[in-house]
Amino acid sequence: MIDFNCDVGEGLNNEHLLMPLISSCNIACGGHAGSIEIIDKVLQLAIENNVKIGAHPSFPDKENFGRKIMEITDEKLQQSLKEQMLLFKERAALQNGKIHHVKPHGALYNLIAVNEEKALLVVKAIQEVFGTIKIYVPYNSVIEKVAIESGLEIVYEAFADRNYNDNLTLVSRALPYGVITDKEKVVAHVKRMAEKSEVKTVQDNIKEIKADTFCIHGDNKNVLEILEALKSESN
Repeated sequence: MIDFNCDVGEGLNNEHLLMPLISSCNIACGGHAGSIEIIDKVLQLAIENNVKIGAHPSFPDKENFGRKIMEITDEKLQQSLKEQMLLFKERAALQNGKIHHVKPHGALYNLIAVNEEKALLVVKAIQEVFGTIKIYVPYNSVIEKVAIESGLEIVYEAFADRNYNDNLTLVSRALPYGVITDKEKVVAHVKRMAEKSEVKTVQDNIKEIKADTFCIHGDNKNVLEILEALKSESN
């Protein structure tokens, strides 16, 4: 079985449609999106659908949806991440929900893939809240190395609906081919990564990649038909 995950709790209110089609989720913790009410609702849906629960902390920047690197001191960033995850941990405990993993969001996720200082900061914040826990990381990234050295269990994540550059960074959303919306192209993209451990980049090269879970963005305009196609293909 291939694990498919979605970022949820981000205000789209489509979680009741997504949960039956995924096996793990990443719930916004109030940094880039979300509120106590939304967290509680999405946690309940995840528990009802037996979907693995993940915390999805980010830069505290709702204005930019956490998709821009924020000018913030390390101290303030670490404190915000801890507060986001502590809130999430408390809300999950109220429903006896088991937190399976942490997946940083957006610009923070991309930054810690290449920046060791910020990767160390994020790992420290995670460990201060959860001790030991799984973390979703991109293959061959800085955060992968830092997490392993710090004793966190890594889960390799690849993106089903995003195109890749040669250095395995994601093609910018600002470009028209950054996000893949065609379900058949997504299925082919995932099959190649899952079966061959390789990805075809936008520079038309083949690069090695590893993936234990595949993310499909909840705000992809075709997310439901993509998930249905992926589920049908993987069964």
